[in-house]
Amino acid sequence: MITSDIEKQLKEWRHDFHSCPELNFDVHETSEKVAKLLEEFGLEVHTGIGKTGVVGILKKGSRTKSIGIRADMDALPISEVNDFKYKSNNDGKMHACGHDGHTCMALGAAKHLSEKGVFDGHAFFIFQPDEEHTQGALAMIDDGLFTKFSIDEVYAFHNLPGMKAGSFASRVGAITGSESLFKIELKGRGGHSALPHMGVDTITVGTQIITSLQSIVSRKLNPALNGVVSVTEFRSDGTENVLPGHSVISGDTRALSIESNQIIEDSMRQIVEGISKAHNIESTFSYNTRTPITINTHDQVQFAMDVAKRLVGKDLIEEDCEPKLFSEDFSQILKVKPGCYILIGNGTEGHHGQSLHSANYDFNDDLLVTGSSYWSNLVEQRLSY
Repeated sequence: MITSDIEKQLKEWRHDFHSCPELNFDVHETSEKVAKLLEEFGLEVHTGIGKTGVVGILKKGSRTKSIGIRADMDALPISEVNDFKYKSNNDGKMHACGHDGHTCMALGAAKHLSEKGVFDGHAFFIFQPDEEHTQGALAMIDDGLFTKFSIDEVYAFHNLPGMKAGSFASRVGAITGSESLFKIELKGRGGHSALPHMGVDTITVGTQIITSLQSIVSRKLNPALNGVVSVTEFRSDGTENVLPGHSVISGDTRALSIESNQIIEDSMRQIVEGISKAHNIESTFSYNTRTPITINTHDQVQFAMDVAKRLVGKDLIEEDCEPKLFSEDFSQILKVKPGCYILIGNGTEGHHGQSLHSANYDFNDDLLVTGSSYWSNLVEQRLSY
């Protein structure tokens, strides 16, 4: 277990990252700070992986057996309403998902292991940009994450508000859902609002489509399966006393199995084509699964939960938690390597209990030592002599 003497430093790092949030791949200042710290710890550091990703390598002993710890670095385009001294200094940007904490827990483990770690192998610390748009992991993979570096397996954290602080949860198989983006374009015949019979306005057709889409999960999916269909935008070229002839409907869907995702896509296509044909208008439909399902592997989940039990006790462990329908681009990494995505409780009260992506959320600093200790123990026990 990492001792509390590093706690002050962990908090200072976290508050610094929190006050200077950056978005997407534009995490230049953050990645520079991460790289500098890793170099100070004595790690071999590689920058610019997937544009702004950083990989730190810590080698001990003689074996080449390896493990990867992934942390995300990017923030969200949200205006923070908290009044902390370390609140965001970048207008319209905020660490509202706790990636500042994830980064610091990995840094804490890297520091501790470099100074006091006892293991035989290679520990890779992977700091990833653009998790929120779910493109960072794939960018790092495409840029050689697993060809330039020999990484056997990879683990990642995400904090979860509403879950007891310092508790751990995971599961074998699907733990977070896929995210698919859809777009429906309707081309009818607009006209005067007082003469609707002379055209086919796309507001009327579009609302019928939107209403029908909400029947997919309740009537097309097996009740034992999970899914979400959300329309998030409806735009048209209509205006005061002008019925629109052109509309665009867009949104996203979530699923926890490939089967469910396919049923959702096929059902959406049938609804759009059927209602459009009934009203004699043109329509196009596109469906892009941007983020796949995050699928944990059995051996890595079992090992990860055993390490957690030894750290915090079995009462704070949930080994077969309910899967979550948010998406996570760690899924791209788990398509290539075995590994485990782990949830760590952020707390249930105050700012720590606020929903992820909320303007008054905050990462719980009490997790910093626990999380850093967990990563340190995971590495030492997986790469034990």
